[in-house]
Amino acid sequence: MAVATLSAVALVPAAGASAAPAQGCESRNNNTVKKLLACVDADGAMEHLEAFQAIADANGGNRAAGLPGYEASVDYVVDALEAAGWNVSIDTFPFTFVGPSELEQLTPVAATYETGPYTGSGAGNVTASVTAVDIQLGLGNTSTSGCEAADFVGFPAGNIALIQRGTCSFAQKALNAEAAGADGVVIFNQGNTADRTDLIVGTLGGPNVVGIPVVGASYEQGVALSQQGSTARVFVPAPEQRPQKNIIAELPGKNANNVVMAGAHLDGVQAGPGINDNGSGSAALLEVAQQVSKLKPENTLRFAWWGAEESGLIGSEEYVAGLSQAEKDRIALYLNFDMVASPNYIFMVYDGDESGFTAPVTVPEGSVQIEDLFESYFTSVGEPYDDAEFSGRSDYEAFILNGIPAGGLFTGAEVVKTQEQEDIWGGIAGEAYDQCYHAVCDDIDNVNLHALDVNSDAIALAVLAYSYSTETVNGVAGKKVPGGLKLPAPAGPEGTVGSGGGHSHGSSN
Repeated sequence: MAVATLSAVALVPAAGASAAPAQGCESRNNNTVKKLLACVDADGAMEHLEAFQAIADANGGNRAAGLPGYEASVDYVVDALEAAGWNVSIDTFPFTFVGPSELEQLTPVAATYETGPYTGSGAGNVTASVTAVDIQLGLGNTSTSGCEAADFVGFPAGNIALIQRGTCSFAQKALNAEAAGADGVVIFNQGNTADRTDLIVGTLGGPNVVGIPVVGASYEQGVALSQQGSTARVFVPAPEQRPQKNIIAELPGKNANNVVMAGAHLDGVQAGPGINDNGSGSAALLEVAQQVSKLKPENTLRFAWWGAEESGLIGSEEYVAGLSQAEKDRIALYLNFDMVASPNYIFMVYDGDESGFTAPVTVPEGSVQIEDLFESYFTSVGEPYDDAEFSGRSDYEAFILNGIPAGGLFTGAEVVKTQEQEDIWGGIAGEAYDQCYHAVCDDIDNVNLHALDVNSDAIALAVLAYSYSTETVNGVAGKKVPGGLKLPAPAGPEGTVGSGGGHSHGSSN
């Protein structure tokens, strides 16, 4: 938001995570920055995270799409929104559910490995010898494993192909393996850098890409499976049709044809409770929804909690695909909040102006102004921030592909924090932003309260600002925020991040 257009009132600094909310928050109209930020806090968001943890505990340890923990999460969010007075609807979409997969090494060592199916995998239960395909081990490797048909010359038909991440898409590797006669595929992490060692489970780019089972493995597991004389069992269960749900909540504004959308994915992975990823974004957005419920906005507010993001951004893509062009044209902008409380966090804003990254997608006009608003907020409260690549690797993808301006916040996933970043944000250099990313330990202890508090306030400020006017984004004039809104010019990103910012949802290579 251009600073010159903002009216005057000073922003109060972000409250500490332990600050008590103002009296009467449940009943008052939080229509000014001061009132709203006094009510939005990490304690409120933590109540929702504790509920998500309890749901996971009661439902097999996860909240993944297609399983009871996700359905219970939907019920919880719907109940909270309806109690707050929002108009809530359920958007149902088709979903192909694939249950827990298995990867077992039989020789020369016996071990059972944590794994998962690649989206687009076939089903099957295969026990066979393992054949490594053009792999390179060790730090600094430049693996092109499985990227060319020539990699499979002499491949024994009926074996399990062991393929290393690197260079080309997962789909290309799996298709080449299937064409060479492999009965199953294990794609393991590349191991060329410290952030490419953990279990990797990605997407082949769509449903039914190959007819053979394809599962993931960590770099260490791949090394073990590459031993001479290795045999293994790969199991991917048959898919089932289990329709899933997005939650759509609306707070009508005077202008029904200028809709401000914000969203977060509600589902987690099958491996764990999904509290930082993405209970944190879901909880922060729900906390903001409760605190703005008495608002009389100029523009219509529409919040979404998406399903099946972890399976390839399916819920948000199905939702946008189901909108008519006229309905898409009503959406002024979309704000996305996916992982906003990483335990070893850095603050990041989607890089709409491409100052840190050349975006691999077209950045819709107006996205730069969204980035500026978030950056000005962080500057106003003295929090350093950096760029997150505007990559489309979360639920904003479907919106930007339809030309809708977007922005969002992110605190990091599997990428390792540098010493420079520790000096700026604290935490621990040499450890991932989230060491429990997509793992069983992504539980209630896997969040940073300060990051959750600051980002909850940033979300609230953006929602409030755009509820009154989106003129800087799409040219639609509204009204000034009551009491005014004054923010400093952005201090500028710290410039410490590497490509991608460490977010691999929807990753295909």
